[in-house]
Amino acid sequence: MTEATAKHYDTITSPVITEKATLGAEHNQYVFKVPLSATKPEIAEAVEALFEVEVKAVNTLITKGKSKRFRGRPYTRSDVKKAVVTLKDGFNIDVTTGL
Repeated sequence: MTEATAKHYDTITSPVITEKATLGAEHNQYVFKVPLSATKPEIAEAVEALFEVEVKAVNTLITKGKSKRFRGRPYTRSDVKKAVVTLKDGFNIDVTTGL
């Protein structure tokens, strides 16, 4: 296990706490928001360093920003990249406590 650095804290922006994400926690899958430039090996290294667990797999997805309107003025939400991190058996993360 490597020691957590500022780079690791920049890689994992925040946990995603939704109904679907909490159902995945039953299967050792946890969802985090990450920067658009983050790669799968960087995400795995950051999760292992910050939470002291072993990562089995990392899957990523990019949610494209929607076009919305507020008081008649159009704007576009930012693109968001999420990482679904699967942990090896015997490891878990309590995302509600934070870092």
